[in-house]
Amino acid sequence: MVEMESDAPDMLWTPDPATAGTRAMAQFARFVAGQRLADVDELDYSSLHAWSVDDLEGFWAAVADFLGVRFHSAPEATYASLAMPGTEWFPGATLNYAEHSLSDGPGRASDDLAVVFVREDGLERLVSHGELRDLVASVRAGMLRLGVGRGDRVVALMPNCVETLAAFLAAASIGAIWSSCSPDFGTRAVHDRFAQLEPSVFIAVSGYRYGGKAFDITERVQALREQLPTLTSTVLLPYLDDTATSAGTLAGTSAGTLPWSELTAERGSLEFEPVPFDHPLWVLYSSGTTGLPKGIVHSHGGIVVEHLKTHALHHDLGPGKRFFWFTTTGWMMWNLLISGLMVGSTIVMYDGSPGYPDLGTLWRLAERHRVNYFGVSAPYIHACLKAGLRPADELDMSTVRALGSTGAPLSVDGFRWIADAVGNHVQICSMSGGTDLCTAFLESAPTVPVWLGELSCAALGASVAAYDARGAEVVDQVGELVLTKPMPSMPVSFWNDPDGSRLRTAYFEDFPGVWRHGDWVRKTPRGSFVIYGRSDSTLNRGGVRMGTAEFYAVVEGFEEIADSLVVDTTELGAGDEGELLCFVVLAPNTKLDDVEPRLRQALRTELSPRHVPDRFLTVDAIPHTLNGKKCEVPVKRILAGADPHQALSRDALANPESLEPFIQLARRWVSGA
Repeated sequence: MVEMESDAPDMLWTPDPATAGTRAMAQFARFVAGQRLADVDELDYSSLHAWSVDDLEGFWAAVADFLGVRFHSAPEATYASLAMPGTEWFPGATLNYAEHSLSDGPGRASDDLAVVFVREDGLERLVSHGELRDLVASVRAGMLRLGVGRGDRVVALMPNCVETLAAFLAAASIGAIWSSCSPDFGTRAVHDRFAQLEPSVFIAVSGYRYGGKAFDITERVQALREQLPTLTSTVLLPYLDDTATSAGTLAGTSAGTLPWSELTAERGSLEFEPVPFDHPLWVLYSSGTTGLPKGIVHSHGGIVVEHLKTHALHHDLGPGKRFFWFTTTGWMMWNLLISGLMVGSTIVMYDGSPGYPDLGTLWRLAERHRVNYFGVSAPYIHACLKAGLRPADELDMSTVRALGSTGAPLSVDGFRWIADAVGNHVQICSMSGGTDLCTAFLESAPTVPVWLGELSCAALGASVAAYDARGAEVVDQVGELVLTKPMPSMPVSFWNDPDGSRLRTAYFEDFPGVWRHGDWVRKTPRGSFVIYGRSDSTLNRGGVRMGTAEFYAVVEGFEEIADSLVVDTTELGAGDEGELLCFVVLAPNTKLDDVEPRLRQALRTELSPRHVPDRFLTVDAIPHTLNGKKCEVPVKRILAGADPHQALSRDALANPESLEPFIQLARRWVSGA
């Protein structure tokens, strides 16, 4: 263990001096110094980062040059202005995202492995780059026959599989705009997202597998076809043997619908339409808990330069490396996963439940397919910890050199579990970013240590700061997470927001000209960061502010607690200081009376006496969005008396029935019961 100052946490991982200089991050620093762009040392990340945000023009131009961005028309400059919002990056440039994933290059020879696909029922498929290019060319030809052109919208209700990847790359190669949802999304949730885009082509599977069960969704597909009047074609992929018959029937009897085999019947040419740098690539969505999900539009160029930087420099991915992230097509991590192709890595796609037949499934996948960068959500790590898993005791984890975690703050215990149960050779890459930028701006780097409980660094080109309520930057204090300078992958727009007013309201209303992300963060003197959860759901007890993530780390550290949700009613009109309520889902064969005293003591000791709940209440389930986030703010609004239908959209929830106990509690409060 490396000796640290008394106020610094333990260092869990440190770069190997023998190999750190060979990493792409160090090579980039040498490139920058050799081009006389900045006086930086190859292993001094702090100086490299400082230059990257002080000289945005030099930095992003160097990224494009060093990482080989394929411009068809050269840019006139790195940017036209730095107004935020409204930065115009690489004006005059044309390029195409799909070309960066499919063109020949290191790691992308015809016989190089592009994709490892695994489904939970044991189906596996290895796809070479040559095979992937052939499939994309066939899908592209089919889309052109259907009349798809630049700017048209292609939407997909598809799982994380090879066909989805090929359909996206085909659409991107044409300059069409892509958007996807996971097949477990309900009809209303899909409609609320896709209808905004007025799509022309809809691609869907006939069914999917999850948790050992097969689900036929042909009726849902048919309903969506009827609810999307702009569709000219619907393509059906018979994804499961037991639903192939119904898919074939639907394809044969519905006008304008054709099977996947017909779409891909002809091998066309693989070409790439040059589009402007800011041409829309895909539309992602906000959670949609309080109204229609906002369509977040990202550009070809912004995603290309950002994801190249992220994967090549921060994740140290490239030819010969295998990159896995557990995700569905409804989460931005799918978009980040498939971008691994751009740096010549093999991407590992898994479709199914991470807990079927048990929580060891993904770890066995990592061993079997020699995964190098293994990505999951923080809740999955915490579930493995609570289940007592120790992957390294049973499996060969030697190929896993980095473990990515995002989706929620990773607890200190989660960090310790990875180091102990997976291996102390593993770099823990706790990340934070969002759908909004389709990247992480708090990152890891192969030249930066990992400190217990901390995100190692701000990403290159990301000017991250913590602001107090007056808009002053603070260090080693909890503040609002902001970006003080633009990044290329910031949204080019919200869909159907012609004057940009909705986008400005979402990010720039509190601190004009500065992006407010909505998280509480603390920047340490080391340049690392700690995330404390969403700032709009912070616990403020007697003036002591604390993120809910810290609260959950304590409560859910108890094996008797399966899930929890904390709500501070202070702002609900309940007096000077309202109640602090903790809703818990108990593990089987557990009684609240048995665990509550220990919960109270732990919260008093590990947080503060002010953060001990006034009441613990048991519920059957905690409301989560389709992407797995706890619905703290909507529940708080319901308890404040808001109409549940206005407080959130049930179709944005993975478990809408879980709302009922909160609605009933709010009604009892209103009636005085």
